[in-house]
Amino acid sequence: MRRIILLGTTALAMAASSAGVSLGYEGLELVAPNCDAGNKISAIRAVDAHTVTFEMCGSDPAFEPKAAFVSFGIQPSEHINTVGTTKDILSNPIGTGPYTLDSWNRGDSIILKRNDNYWGEKANAETLVFRWSTSGASQLNELRSGTVDQISTLSPDDFDAVKNDPDLQFLPISGPNTFYVGMNNKFAPFDNVKVRQAIAMGIDRQRIVDNYLPEGSDVAKFFTPCTIPNGCVGDEWYGFDPVAAKALLAEAGFPEGFKTKIFLRDVFRTYLPEPNTMAVELQSQLKNNLGIDAEVVALESGDFIGQASAGDLDGFHLLGWGADYPHITNFLDYHFGAEVKQFGNSFPEISGPLAEGATVADVEAAKPLYETANNAIRDLVPMIPISHAAAASAARSYVENAGYRPFGAKQFSLANPGKDTMVVMQNAEPISLYCGDESDGESTLVCTQIIETLLDYAQDSGSIVGGLATSCDANADATLWTCNLREGVKFSDGSDFDANDVVASYAAGLDVTNPAHVGNTGTFNYYSYLWGLINAPAK
Repeated sequence: MRRIILLGTTALAMAASSAGVSLGYEGLELVAPNCDAGNKISAIRAVDAHTVTFEMCGSDPAFEPKAAFVSFGIQPSEHINTVGTTKDILSNPIGTGPYTLDSWNRGDSIILKRNDNYWGEKANAETLVFRWSTSGASQLNELRSGTVDQISTLSPDDFDAVKNDPDLQFLPISGPNTFYVGMNNKFAPFDNVKVRQAIAMGIDRQRIVDNYLPEGSDVAKFFTPCTIPNGCVGDEWYGFDPVAAKALLAEAGFPEGFKTKIFLRDVFRTYLPEPNTMAVELQSQLKNNLGIDAEVVALESGDFIGQASAGDLDGFHLLGWGADYPHITNFLDYHFGAEVKQFGNSFPEISGPLAEGATVADVEAAKPLYETANNAIRDLVPMIPISHAAAASAARSYVENAGYRPFGAKQFSLANPGKDTMVVMQNAEPISLYCGDESDGESTLVCTQIIETLLDYAQDSGSIVGGLATSCDANADATLWTCNLREGVKFSDGSDFDANDVVASYAAGLDVTNPAHVGNTGTFNYYSYLWGLINAPAK
């Protein structure tokens, strides 16, 4: 029996009648049978054309920053119900944003055109071009030559050179981030906690920060950066102790070490500016400190992300995280929630306190729960947090408003290159342009220009501002959120934006039985980890 309903007039009319709402609007609703599967949303209802309610399974004080993240962008219900059922949606986004997709020249560039019917402030440049390169040096060479106007990431070795170049702007990126070395407890010998603990003590993280990351970077004391409330409560991470590490590895049954692999994607990231160089350093440390022989294996970006998310990588993997929104759930729930597969079988000692902490609005009241979770992460070592990196970008000197906001992807419509076309070079080609089922920064950066969310992040802080909704208001215990939608907004295809588009977009991501729940890999990571999937098959 179908346990979730996406209905029209009849079901919603009953709810609307009881609430004293006009029955003229044929609204949709998404209703979960219960909250037993770990889903955090029990129902989403289009009450009228410009009102959507989210009924939560429990208090969700982080609803607003989550609803502002680009993976929860809104597309037309008609579009979702047609191309959303096929892979065509991966390269055919329809949004309400300041730009529209003109063409995707695979392997070369993506070209966006200004949406002249945009409801908000019109984009300065008529054309926005995205190109990509995995090399920091290559990006900087193109910037210096003037073939691109801005680059996404600047190599640490080039910070001073850019600062001293009058033709360029040095642009600090202030968003919190973490670089970590992941392991998967489904595969031996990583199924042995003593092995994981030994590796945690056997990596000289200070050496990595001192030699490979820019000034201002820090060794990670916890997985979450300390600028995030409750990120650094509990016991700090292990110090470097190769003698104790080697002894513990021997106690675990591996006195001579073992053979494994180090998986990576050769993509330049703010938290991992030179992945191959970092992999070789880690390879050397594992051999010298622990006797572990690790082969470095580079995978294509999409393949790497897909295998990491599915928990299919049987060695170490190098990954990291940049803050999507200013709440600890963004760092911890995404990586250590009950449904996460990246590190193998999840740990209830970690996921349990996280689930409870996510329902507590008061930072001090939630502190003991996050202390418990952080200590469990330290004890069980699903991964090893290495660093929180200082990061920067660069642009030509003539580009106005080139800087980055603390949270959320850069909105290039606000940048002004003083000409009709702005060219941006990022670190890799997007995996797809349906960001409901993507988690890589290259995809979400392009999506941000086209697709909009109910709420948004401020340009100068972690504050939440209106997006497609002028506001989302909570009841007293944050179990019911009412979003008041902006009127007069049109999608780039000319169709009107209304509440049904919100329900349909969320239903495609949340409801496993929805015909539009196809996506790219079908994992819908952000929907799964931050909201919880509905109608997922029983384990």
